[in-house]
Amino acid sequence: MRRQRTETDQPIRKRRLKTKPVLILLAILLGGNLLWFTLWLTKDGRSVESAGTGEQVASVGKEVVTHKEWVAAMEEQVGRETLRGLVNQKVMEAAAKEYGIKVSEDEIDLEIAMLRAGGEGTGELTGEPLRKQVKSQLILEKVLTKDVIIEDGAVEDYYEKNESLYDVKPSYRTAVIILPNQSEAEKALGELENGSSFGALARERSADRVSGSLGGEIGYVSESSENIDPAIVSAVTGMKKDETAGPIALADGTVALVKVSDAAEGRLFKFKEVKDQIRRELAIEQLPQSVTPEVFWEEFGAEWIYGKE
Repeated sequence: MRRQRTETDQPIRKRRLKTKPVLILLAILLGGNLLWFTLWLTKDGRSVESAGTGEQVASVGKEVVTHKEWVAAMEEQVGRETLRGLVNQKVMEAAAKEYGIKVSEDEIDLEIAMLRAGGEGTGELTGEPLRKQVKSQLILEKVLTKDVIIEDGAVEDYYEKNESLYDVKPSYRTAVIILPNQSEAEKALGELENGSSFGALARERSADRVSGSLGGEIGYVSESSENIDPAIVSAVTGMKKDETAGPIALADGTVALVKVSDAAEGRLFKFKEVKDQIRRELAIEQLPQSVTPEVFWEEFGAEWIYGKE
């Protein structure tokens, strides 16, 4: 097995939410919507206000698409939900301040560790942007569950029955290029050694259309991963960030090249470290599915251009 270092590819998934559908709000409202907001409000670092509204951004034959048309279409498609996400974020921040809700760095570390243990990615966010998004999620959860009472016994019982969940194994954020045979894998490996992008090559060559469309991303892989070929698990175990490996023969007869874009150490979280997280998860399970940040809008004077719904 040969290994090499190549450029870093950005990961592309997002945090797992284990309970009520309402809590997908972070991913939908605070992640995707804010990304869209940035896309349609900015172009090459310039604001919409400063960009020429008649500036051409695309063309089809002699027909052109102007910057003004592009922004208008983007606003029509995602503007309402993007604005809702921004308002909800501000409302949650105001509520956290009003109720004295704080989020510690240790809580953020735990949430990210549990995300990795679940074998998921973190969207395109890493580092400080990821920590900010997780913090926003924790604020949302704490505000929504602030009046829910969970007995200590229930928290302890949950930990005892699910202690293995908090024994987080080393995990490796992995991208793969799946190829039909050894010969094709050797060719692809040669291209990587000559400087080709792993993500671009995965999109172009991978036989797995799903991961290929994501630049090869399959999320975090560890010894507890399910639905991942054991040969891939074995290959990435012990690898370092930005390292590649392969060719690797897979059970279905295909061959893989793998890349690790992030390596996280394992850790056993003791009860005292996770009791607040467990209490919050149990509280979330008791929330009505209809509970959303919008219930706090009136209390904190939130208004928007769409009026009352």
